[in-house]
Amino acid sequence: MTDLDRRRFLLGAAAAGASALGAACGWDGGPRIAPKLQAWSGVNDWVSARLFSATRLARVYPVGRRTPDADFPAYFVSDAEPALADPGAWTLRIGGLVRKPLTLPLERITALPRVSYTVKHHCVEGWTAIASWAGVPFHVVAGLVEPLPAARYVKFGSFDSGYSNGWDMPSAMHPQTILAYAYNDRPLAPDHGAPLRLYSPTKLGYKNTKYLVSVEFTHTRPGGYWEDQGYPWFGGI
Repeated sequence: MTDLDRRRFLLGAAAAGASALGAACGWDGGPRIAPKLQAWSGVNDWVSARLFSATRLARVYPVGRRTPDADFPAYFVSDAEPALADPGAWTLRIGGLVRKPLTLPLERITALPRVSYTVKHHCVEGWTAIASWAGVPFHVVAGLVEPLPAARYVKFGSFDSGYSNGWDMPSAMHPQTILAYAYNDRPLAPDHGAPLRLYSPTKLGYKNTKYLVSVEFTHTRPGGYWEDQGYPWFGGI
């Protein structure tokens, strides 16, 4: 078994255990199953953190391997698909433990160095899809605000009913972690998180926060919408 195969086996076993436990028990966030799901979540985090590599890159695919748009599910937690009433007024607030807090409009973000890749998206529910994403590397944005040495985590906030995620700094600074504004060669639409979303092929889908409005560097590990309900915090692939 290769190192990559071993990694996939360990991560898959831990994630599958948590997902199966929730599905088998019909968990809806209640207290009876939450401790067991959180225990599985802890196993997943332990494995993921030890197998994570700041230099290992997710596989990149040919554009011809893209999944048809209709087969790439949309997801959000609001009652209706989130969309801005005035997209031109949107800004991204970046602050917390940084030397130079910033508020960036979309045109400033799209003017920064751009990367694009075609990668496989992994959902905790078990499905995968291949798509192309384009945006600015997160480490470029971090360089603009200059995080303080005390910053160990990053909290990503959303206008999708307060959805949020917490990431560790090494994951956020990974070369494939981007703030994405394009999907399959066109600007993000509301179903994929317009106008800006977090994206990394090294994380499960629920970690890739859509509808971004804020980035906060912090010393304390943030929770998250699903993580606070027992899903793995690290959420690595």
